[in-house]
Amino acid sequence: MVTAEHKGVHVVKAKGKTYTYAWRGGPRIFAALGTPAFQKAYAEAVERIRLPDESSFSALITFYKRSDDYKKLADSTKKNWSRWLDRVDEHFGCLRIKNFDRPDQIRPRIRKWRANYAATPRTADYGMQVLSRVLSYAVDPLAKVSMNPCEGIKRLCSSNRAAIIWEASEMQSMLAYCSAEANFAIRLAALTGLRAGDLFRLAWSHVGENTIRMTTGKSRHQREVVIPLYRELSDLLDEIPIRSPIVLTNSRKRQWTVNGFASVFNKAKKNAKLERNLHFHDLRGTAATKLYNAGLDKRIIAEILGWKEENVDRIIRRYVGRNAATEALIWKLDTAAVSTASANLL
Repeated sequence: MVTAEHKGVHVVKAKGKTYTYAWRGGPRIFAALGTPAFQKAYAEAVERIRLPDESSFSALITFYKRSDDYKKLADSTKKNWSRWLDRVDEHFGCLRIKNFDRPDQIRPRIRKWRANYAATPRTADYGMQVLSRVLSYAVDPLAKVSMNPCEGIKRLCSSNRAAIIWEASEMQSMLAYCSAEANFAIRLAALTGLRAGDLFRLAWSHVGENTIRMTTGKSRHQREVVIPLYRELSDLLDEIPIRSPIVLTNSRKRQWTVNGFASVFNKAKKNAKLERNLHFHDLRGTAATKLYNAGLDKRIIAEILGWKEENVDRIIRRYVGRNAATEALIWKLDTAAVSTASANLL
């Protein structure tokens, strides 16, 4: 009898004999079912399928999936990376790890694999990012290879969204093709800078007298954003009807899903026929620009948007357009000049 402990064991009876396999299509176990010898053989078979040959690239992927580095990734990132890790394993898994220490030989193969996704450069680069991360882990701490052969391979996607923010006219065009519910979501994103995952789980309980406080999914809820309720933001929240504990709801009065909203957003963007290919995530840069132009210190912006302080300069350069930064600097200089002149008159 197959016990719950050995669920999945495949037993075949033929010509008066009984054949036992660890699972359908798995290795045969010669020991009698239920005996200590069977238990040992079964455990060894399961372990072999769990951990491939340690000299193969598949083993590196398994090691990485078990690592603290991988476990620390946000759930949404792990979900996306898991699919790519399977694709990487399918293509490179059977290769020996030592092959990746021969950059002249392995790089052409890596480029050829990437070419499968060349029609969508951003997707191809995303796959390369996952492969590169596994190889970086193989370099340190595993010390399985001496270098990462992905380094030196240029990205296919050359678009730089560093200075891309939504202009007022683009916002107006987009909102004209949105339902009231989608309208609220877009405007709230532009005023708070919240990532989509956080924006759509924002609850009324997060809205206090003077601030919005909530932990971020990107940080696995280890970091908190504290967004001041300035007048424009407060007015928008007053405009949004309270239909559920969650602030943003769809036309069925249910919480938006990220994918569900993406479908609505992309349809509206197509109908609006915007000249630039703006993304929903660019609204985060719009919010950063708004706060920076208002004269807020970079450290404060980092706290509001839940960014790491040590990365503030890099992120501001990425999201805040150069013209906006220049205008903010002029505003600060003019304000300082007025203050100095006033002080001299006293």
